Amino acid sequence: MAREHKPSHRRARVLAASAAALALGGTALAEIPVSAAGKPRGHDVSSHQKNVNWQKAKSKGARFVYVKATESHTYRNPYFKQQYNGSRNAGIVRGAYHFAVPNKSSGRKQAAYFMSHGGRWRADGWTLPPALDIEHNPYSSRKCYGLRKTTMVNWIKSFSNEVKRQSGRRPVIYTTAKWWNNCTGGSRAFGSNHALWLAHWSSTSGALPKGWSYLTIWQHDNSGRLPGDQNLFNGSLSQLKRFARG
Repeated sequence: MAREHKPSHRRARVLAASAAALALGGTALAEIPVSAAGKPRGHDVSSHQKNVNWQKAKSKGARFVYVKATESHTYRNPYFKQQYNGSRNAGIVRGAYHFAVPNKSSGRKQAAYFMSHGGRWRADGWTLPPALDIEHNPYSSRKCYGLRKTTMVNWIKSFSNEVKRQSGRRPVIYTTAKWWNNCTGGSRAFGSNHALWLAHWSSTSGALPKGWSYLTIWQHDNSGRLPGDQNLFNGSLSQLKRFARG
């Protein structure tokens, strides 16, 4: 999901990728999965998209967006303010996400950095819960960042606990089924109280990571009508607003 992963602005396009409705089905993938017609359309952006024309995005159907705020405990998206505030000013529900680099520092430290640089949440109906982007390692061939499964699970718990302590919400978890099942051992510790944002670039949402029985957001493509990756909310627009309010 994240286009740049560290202050040097190295870019990597990686296959990366909830309490709302029923699981999405899907049929042929054209510009949007046919079965998902009518579901709120959204996207996610990082510094790769630079200054976004938010009125244009809204006119093309954007109803929500996640904006990259931070990565590890050192990187901040230099376009965050324009993207985060600009989307809200255009009448788009928005939220912030953090790209995890679990081998660099603790979950608690990265969560605190995220909270200090855009990750906070408020119950205004326009702010989505903070999101944790945890996925394939773009910097090394070492799978799972070289961490054992139990260590990875504990890292995510530490991140989640700090986000909950500071914001009052559990983070949405963005991941892929393959990464999650491989790197956490298919942990079932998060599905009951963490919304799932699933990345699966296909005509259907595919299998869910172990521990979840439904998804909240589906990232179905890495390009399309809206800037950045293409997402669908698994519910109605009113449910999206309720999800934002908490």
